[in-house]
Amino acid sequence: MDISNLRKMTKGWFIGDFEPTILRTSMFEVAVKYYRAGDREEAHLHKIATEVTAVVTGAVKMGNRLLKAGDIALVHPGEAVEFEAVTDASTAVVKVPSVKEDKYKS
Repeated sequence: MDISNLRKMTKGWFIGDFEPTILRTSMFEVAVKYYRAGDREEAHLHKIATEVTAVVTGAVKMGNRLLKAGDIALVHPGEAVEFEAVTDASTAVVKVPSVKEDKYKS
């Protein structure tokens, strides 16, 4: 068994085709992300990957839509979405496939 810690990963991403990672694969990426109320991420899109975000705790805005704990957003390739934590929040994110350089500002 291998053991690591999210603090050693980049922005919560711990599986995918990048370093550091606990499991290197090009099939998908996985992250657990923690936000403070008011944290933002600029709008971006992926040309190849599909991204799924599950809100685990708190409330966030994605694409001007309010999502609360238990909500799941499916973001399709080519769809630009911005992110804002309305409250302190945590998310679980899966991106399929794991493609280097597939993040574009919109």
